[in-house]
Amino acid sequence: MGPYCWLDIDIEEWSRNCKPEIVDRMVRLLIRRSCGALRKLCVSGLSGDESILFIANHAKYLQTLRLPSSEINDLIVEKVAGMLPTITVLDLSYCSSIGAQALEAIGRHCKFLTSLRRIMHPLEAIHKLSQDDEALAIANTMPRLRQLEIAYLLVNTASVIEILKNCKQLELLDVQGCWSVNLDKDFVKNFPDLKVIGPLVVDCYDMTGWDNWSDYSSTSGYLAWDFVAGEIDDEMLDDFWEDDHFVGDFEMWFYDDVNAVDEGYDWPQSP
Repeated sequence: MGPYCWLDIDIEEWSRNCKPEIVDRMVRLLIRRSCGALRKLCVSGLSGDESILFIANHAKYLQTLRLPSSEINDLIVEKVAGMLPTITVLDLSYCSSIGAQALEAIGRHCKFLTSLRRIMHPLEAIHKLSQDDEALAIANTMPRLRQLEIAYLLVNTASVIEILKNCKQLELLDVQGCWSVNLDKDFVKNFPDLKVIGPLVVDCYDMTGWDNWSDYSSTSGYLAWDFVAGEIDDEMLDDFWEDDHFVGDFEMWFYDDVNAVDEGYDWPQSP
């Protein structure tokens, strides 16, 4: 029950498989045990503004905060950013309801931030034209960054160059899946201490996001990955279409419940 047993709270893996209300209750319980001495918090899938406010109100010494796949928005981030001045490591991956407004607020208030992880699922930005405003918010407000991971963000070369120009202490830049980014090798040589990963995907990056998508259908993530990776071509699709519906083995392989897969997405039209 002593507070020094709870300086570091990492329930990210556990929380991926729990209902949001259970995750929220557990976060409150453990943070109370830390008695304000919390240094690190890693949790996935927080469900609302109240939990974020609770964290901010009870963690003035917090240094590492990882909140992937959480339901947070620009307004709540703007409200709590000033309450988290000691943050050095931040993970807001797969948080689809925040954007440049939230990142700018973080950059203004979290002056010691050295590591930012803002990875997205390829399908989460399917309806967006660009996320260059997020890249520019990072470039303009986070000069102390040493590590930046923005895999699958819809950014172009110009906005990434702005990041490199303004974040002069960068040691790692991950732009895997940022297909509009084309960094000239001669230009990158101007940053001898910088390691750039991408835009080609060199590995199966991080399955955290895919696990969250598969909560609704045990195989829908596999279908999406094959589309993104280009492993399913038009000829293969022809074999699976009949009267504008997926049929046969395709349906059996990739999903159990058609309704679950269809919710919220515009799947490819019949050839």
